[in-house]
Amino acid sequence: MCHHCPVAAIITVDIWSDVVCPFCYLGFQQFHTALDDFDHANDVVVRHRAFELDPRAPLEFAGTLDELLAAKYSLPLERATELNRRVANSAAELGLAWTLEHARPTNTFDAHRLVALASEQGRGGPMLERLFRAYFSDGLLVSDATTLAQLADETGVEGAASMIRGHNFEDAVRDDEIAAEQLGVTGVPALIFNQRVHVSGAQGTAVMLSALRDAWIQRAV
Repeated sequence: MCHHCPVAAIITVDIWSDVVCPFCYLGFQQFHTALDDFDHANDVVVRHRAFELDPRAPLEFAGTLDELLAAKYSLPLERATELNRRVANSAAELGLAWTLEHARPTNTFDAHRLVALASEQGRGGPMLERLFRAYFSDGLLVSDATTLAQLADETGVEGAASMIRGHNFEDAVRDDEIAAEQLGVTGVPALIFNQRVHVSGAQGTAVMLSALRDAWIQRAV
């Protein structure tokens, strides 16, 4: 460490996620629990980045989430149901009440645009959490323009209805996805602390807290 160099004032955490990704929601909760336990939480800047699990996903699917999972990975329906039940149980351990039987798989491009708008207003985290909850707990269609505008209003985000009708933040979403590709991010959640410490997946609160502490120690190295 250079003892004569100025110490960086903040930790940046870039988090790539998709609003219909169960492990992204788990990782979101784990990270924020870790952040609550981090001594320097006020020095952390979180930047939520867009990642579409399926950029070609239609706005609505005819079947259930279990059926979609079974078809995507060539699984028996019973196996897909069990996998979804297992991840819902993991969510319950974090205090989340999921109703995956009512989830409505969809295209998430506009939802990511909404998070980008919210981030400009300092509400990116709350907006992302509300979208997660809308999909996993409320059975809402998170590509529907009216629904997105209502969720934005609930979260205190302004200008959502007009944004969704236009093309604002489309480039922001694409730029996030290009950055992910350049960094070799192929799955989410992907968390990068100070562009150095990398955590892939919902590995648990302890791992998230350790990454925060490592990033703090390494911030001025």
